[in-house]
Amino acid sequence: MIALNESVRQAANWPAVSALSGIFGLRMLGLFMLLPVLALWAEDLPGATPLLIGLAIGVYGVTQALFQIPLGALSDSWGRRRVIALGLLVFLVGSVVAALADGIWGVIAGRALQGAGAIAAATTALVADLTPPDRRTRAMALIGVSVGGSFALALVLAPIFEGWIGVSGIFWLIAAFTVAALVVLFRFVPANGLVASETPPSWREVASLPGLGPLMSGIFVLHLLMTATFVALPIVLRDVGGLAGPDHWQLYLPVLAAAGVAMVPLILFSERRGYRATALAIGVALLALGQGGLAWLDNGLLAIGLSLWVFFIGFSFLEAHLPARLSQAVPAPARGRAMGLYSCAQFLGAFVGGVAGGALWGLGGAVAVFAASAMLALAWWLLAVIRPLSAHVRAAS
Repeated sequence: MIALNESVRQAANWPAVSALSGIFGLRMLGLFMLLPVLALWAEDLPGATPLLIGLAIGVYGVTQALFQIPLGALSDSWGRRRVIALGLLVFLVGSVVAALADGIWGVIAGRALQGAGAIAAATTALVADLTPPDRRTRAMALIGVSVGGSFALALVLAPIFEGWIGVSGIFWLIAAFTVAALVVLFRFVPANGLVASETPPSWREVASLPGLGPLMSGIFVLHLLMTATFVALPIVLRDVGGLAGPDHWQLYLPVLAAAGVAMVPLILFSERRGYRATALAIGVALLALGQGGLAWLDNGLLAIGLSLWVFFIGFSFLEAHLPARLSQAVPAPARGRAMGLYSCAQFLGAFVGGVAGGALWGLGGAVAVFAASAMLALAWWLLAVIRPLSAHVRAAS
């Protein structure tokens, strides 16, 4: 029923793509602003435990996972922009609920509602609709840059805003960001990049697309590692690095800026024909090295900063690289469904990372969180290296 307009196929709609990147960035800014402050603040909430704090950090991931698939599919038929608007409204309600909460369970409920506003599949599908295949990696990289920029900005601003307005005030600020995103959506983004002309494939056909499984597994692990890291990292910076919560931005700002610069050559390298698998393996290796460095907590603040820098080079690159590879492999009529499955895996990883990070923190402290994360990243790296080698051997034989 859906196919890409030929005019859209020939030329990317960069103003609309930029607007979608801004919307995605505003929404992720709201989510990311809670990562560096929620764990410390939630310690004093009624009923808080390490496991429930981890749940509050990661619960948005499970509701994201539950709603990405149906909303991604709905965007194939109902329209991308309508689904994005609906998701932003639900996210707005969740932010208000969390702002009004007076205990850990109220925060968990608000975070769950925030996650139910699942727009990642529809947004990335619309970006793919509006760009030709040979420009799609750069378009997805623009989304990745907006996410990375939001991440850096959030880590810098959140400790400052917490000192001014508290974490409840940050939830109200997130609600204001969401209203701004809705204005941008209806002012600058077309209703759809698609026209009706062919029947979309079934869910079974989409799920069996070559390469979809490894990409879903990769984004699951990537966001598991990121969320688990921020269950423990704020406490580590305070207790080991000697940085008070409002001063954490002094480490985050240079680390993330340097990581953003360092990932650019890796993105350019990945666009060269025949080098995608190698670039993927390099990105995953950086994740493992960064987490391994964080596990050596007695090396002080400088070692923590260097380890974070290595980790965020890999994270920023993979955040752009994985969806670009997916969009290139999926036909336009199936893109909403495929992005829904992919985003489901992404946010389910965030949920598992939050809960597992909280559980490991309760059992063995931050070292247990980072050591387990390093081992998981190492297992992914081994698969990333072995799979291309196996394919090469089969082809040669």
